[in-house]
Amino acid sequence: MKGALLVAGTTSDAGKSVLVAGLCRMLVRRGVRVAPFKAQNMSNNSVVTLDGGEIGRAQAMQAAACGLEPSVRFNPVLLKPGSDRTSQLVVRGRAVAQVSACNYIEHRQSLRAVVADELASLRAEFDVVICEGAGSPAEINLRATDLANMGLATAASLPVIVVGDIDRGGVLAHLFGTVAVLSPEDQALVAGFVINKFRGDPALLAPGLDQLRALTGRPTYGVVPFADGLWMDAEDSLGTVADAPVGRPRPPVGSQWLRVAAVRLPRISNTTDVEALACEPGVSVHWVTEPSRLEDVDLVVVPGSKSTVSDLDWLRRTGLARAISERAAAGRPVLSICGGYQMLGRTISDAVESGVGVVEGLGLFDLDIEFAADKVLAQVSGRAELFDAYSVSGYEIHHGRVVRSGDDALLTASSGVREGSVRGSVVGTHWHGLLESDDFRRSFLTWVAEKSGRAGFEVAPDTSVAALREQQLNLLADLVERNVDVDAVLDLIEHGVDSVTKKIVTQML
Repeated sequence: MKGALLVAGTTSDAGKSVLVAGLCRMLVRRGVRVAPFKAQNMSNNSVVTLDGGEIGRAQAMQAAACGLEPSVRFNPVLLKPGSDRTSQLVVRGRAVAQVSACNYIEHRQSLRAVVADELASLRAEFDVVICEGAGSPAEINLRATDLANMGLATAASLPVIVVGDIDRGGVLAHLFGTVAVLSPEDQALVAGFVINKFRGDPALLAPGLDQLRALTGRPTYGVVPFADGLWMDAEDSLGTVADAPVGRPRPPVGSQWLRVAAVRLPRISNTTDVEALACEPGVSVHWVTEPSRLEDVDLVVVPGSKSTVSDLDWLRRTGLARAISERAAAGRPVLSICGGYQMLGRTISDAVESGVGVVEGLGLFDLDIEFAADKVLAQVSGRAELFDAYSVSGYEIHHGRVVRSGDDALLTASSGVREGSVRGSVVGTHWHGLLESDDFRRSFLTWVAEKSGRAGFEVAPDTSVAALREQQLNLLADLVERNVDVDAVLDLIEHGVDSVTKKIVTQML
């Protein structure tokens, strides 16, 4: 078969990413050569690809569902918000500009060409390309500059499925309203709907789906049930809610739990770093935003940030900076990653991201950071010398460089460069994904348990983050197979929305 499909959503976090991943893995099981594509993404959760660029985390997950390595081709335009008004514009994996909502329009034509070229290339190489929309296609105020929703669908003649999250309530109104506000030309490409995260008796929903079809002329291709086991690789910041658990904590192997508080920074990036900790039995991870939540935990994680200086100021204003410093002084474990690592140094010289010049860090490391205009983007590997010399791997995405360090290094990269810091009970690194190295993670958690007096905590000997991720991708494919009219979707991919159907549905609205 040959063809393509766009999965749009009624809102952010409606289920577009996971439905695309499930469709991709389902097609791979059937022997179809398939690739994911998101023309434009807005996210601070990103990864480094083998071709040396940066793409959204969800597209890396979808690539894995296809059995492919992540590539900048799968997400040619990425916006990384640094404030409420500006974002870093990443094109084909490389940062090219800082843009606001107003001046982004200046890049529209060149970006449209980039998107068209990459999609055409993928469609020529693969049997099927499953595209993911961004936000909602009903944001008609943005239609003129749209690259990822109906703008992409009309340019490439893609059939569109709209997915809605019933767990939020009002899904039938969301689905109807999404189609209703579109222009007739855009409406004509919307083939039908999928409902996500359904709980309860499907018979109760059936009359509503019948009425939705009567109102719109469009079928609902499937109702996907809520699946408690799906939580890894969350891309949207809506998934990082203060005081909410990360993942689904499993009972401990030993007699005690380890409790982890991950600081939910305002401009947090690469939230998925802490997911590897939450994969471990007996490790309970929660997002926190105020200092009292640090009192009784065994480990505090300060994660990455797209706005390091601004989020450092937030740490101070909330009292979290003082709580973290007091914790370190008491010899209680703290782990800092990328932007969080930079915040814990002595000074940050930033004329690039914030433009404020030199600011004082928390001083928990004997470390000076200087921001450079060009971004470090690299897949990395090495050994964790202070944690049983285990082999480790990860990736780097940052403007800040270490220009001086008086601390013991955490790692030795394969290049021989010393990386990261260890100072008493405080550990820091620029490497994302480090905790997905299973042996290192076990050694690190054992160290945390010893520092915290949790003699009853034991690491599981066989937890594999990579295997758990594969399980989740297969679960997504199973959900699609069991709950979506796959034959109808395959027909839609191959033949599109035919002209007769276009006329009928356009006339009905």
